[in-house]
Amino acid sequence: MFLSTTFKRRIKGYMTAQMWHSSSIHTLQAEILQTQLLSTKKYSDPRRLEHFGYKAYSQNDEDGIIQEIFNRIGTTNRFFVEFGVQDGLESNTHFLLLQGWNGVFMEGSSEYVAQIQEKFASPISEGRLKVVNAFITRENINDLMQENGAAKIDEIDLLSIDIDGNDYYIFEAIECIHPRVIVVEYNAKFPPPARWIMPYNKEHVWDGTDRQGASLQALADLGEKKGYKLVATNLNGINAFFVRNDLADSNLFALQSPKELYNPMRLMIFRSGHPTKEYLGNHALNFK
Repeated sequence: MFLSTTFKRRIKGYMTAQMWHSSSIHTLQAEILQTQLLSTKKYSDPRRLEHFGYKAYSQNDEDGIIQEIFNRIGTTNRFFVEFGVQDGLESNTHFLLLQGWNGVFMEGSSEYVAQIQEKFASPISEGRLKVVNAFITRENINDLMQENGAAKIDEIDLLSIDIDGNDYYIFEAIECIHPRVIVVEYNAKFPPPARWIMPYNKEHVWDGTDRQGASLQALADLGEKKGYKLVATNLNGINAFFVRNDLADSNLFALQSPKELYNPMRLMIFRSGHPTKEYLGNHALNFK
């Protein structure tokens, strides 16, 4: 069947409009749900961080929560280390790079590393970002960090762990640095007080299932052993935020139990209608 070019354009335009309409409806529904959730008693404590969440470049609302944590405790060296960044565009530290931070990306995929080197050529050439292509394990993590400049500052401002598997074991194994703030993904399938940890496998690669990571309670217990307090989880139940004990002032943070700070997985709340395409470069934005 022959379709004219004009007719094809009309079909494409109609389909695009329908997709935009669907996305707009979802966005509105998500905003309504978010507003309703944050107005409930659970989130009434003004020290809770969910109210400050927003997405600039992170996958969800991590950017806003990270910004608010440092608004409260301040920064020192503005240095980060992030594991499992994929192509780096929707990482927890992209927004920080744009604000002049320095740091290290560690990524196991050589394909993603090639994309990072292309997309983040500016901060790499400026010496503000180092990219390490390495598959991290609890056996090699400290050596990798020391060999690649990720441990040159003991009390870095931020460590972010998101490797879809051995996150707990990497958090546990790190001894060469003592970050002020740590962000680590948790498995929201297991609400507190359930303590669940994926069995360790140094060759683990995420298989797309929910058999990965660790429960919030398990991570909170580990954080306590390592000298960190759980201060928040994000509203859609993906990441947990820890602040070092000497900085976790109860006047600044809602130091509640893991059960009280837990958020279940709510993937419907955040969806990027306009996915990040590129690193804009420090010259494009002014944060002063």
